[in-house]
Amino acid sequence: MKGIPMQTGVLRVLRASAASWWRHKELRRTGQTGQAQRLERETVLRDLGYLKQAALLPNVHVICGEGGTFIHLGWTTVSTFAPIERFPLATLAVARGTPFIDIRPVTDVIAFANLPRVTRDGSADHEPWGLGSAVSLITYVDMVEQLGASITNDPRSHKSI
Repeated sequence: MKGIPMQTGVLRVLRASAASWWRHKELRRTGQTGQAQRLERETVLRDLGYLKQAALLPNVHVICGEGGTFIHLGWTTVSTFAPIERFPLATLAVARGTPFIDIRPVTDVIAFANLPRVTRDGSADHEPWGLGSAVSLITYVDMVEQLGASITNDPRSHKSI
């Protein structure tokens, strides 16, 4: 995490998010404050780990559609049914530079569903793509953008020419 102000801001958001969880609220309500604090600390540390992974791993991206928001971290996916605006961890990842694919404008759900997945490790299958094939994040962004998705923190801008 770069700089003290960003660290403080990130921790503040993650702590507020952890404290707002219904389970943690219920523990506090029933007088189990110590357990609530322990679980909140564990949640913050887990989420900080996800943010570190988002900054380091290849092909990490956030995607938001009608089904919710997903942070794809290779072998791990963190998700919620809420839009990105109500998922603080995803919002922080995007604010820190993780590519964001907003598929809410995509109307051809069949074409979208038939796209190859993003590879976890940077390797990719070659055309023709079929069921179960994988492509690089850059190729995937090209494909979803043709379907109408909007891209923030476009990974294609980092390609060498």
